[in-house]
Amino acid sequence: MNKAPITMHGAERLRHELHELKTVARPRVINAIAEARAHGDLKENAEYAAAREQQGFIEGRIAELESLLGNAQVVDVSSLDAGGKVVFGATVDLANEDTGDEVTYQIVGDLEADIKQGKISISSPVARALIGREEGDIAEVRAPGGLVAYEIIAVRYG
Repeated sequence: MNKAPITMHGAERLRHELHELKTVARPRVINAIAEARAHGDLKENAEYAAAREQQGFIEGRIAELESLLGNAQVVDVSSLDAGGKVVFGATVDLANEDTGDEVTYQIVGDLEADIKQGKISISSPVARALIGREEGDIAEVRAPGGLVAYEIIAVRYG
């Protein structure tokens, strides 16, 4: 199986979530199940059913995070030096050729992409158009509204 790239920050965020689930959420739901079980008949005990359902969600997320982290290739963005080329982990300042609007994106793995935070997936059309290009280059992106040209203003690592 191919390793999924992820930045150190993204991996740390997933590890933190996993730690919270294992040390806070899991014990809390186990206590809720024990408390609901103490109330008697489990067939018609809504608290018990809800706690068991929540336990299933927590255990599923723990398994998912462990799998994601186990199959992740963590990339230290601060140690990158690609000679000004756009690579995984780089932060890129772009200017739309038509409108002049400027945007900044960091190219990250699928697991940590969040457009609201300016993090785009390496498999997105914009990232695919940028990879390998340098400052001053024009990258053309096929968008739903047509072809959009971006000038690469700056490339930063870390």
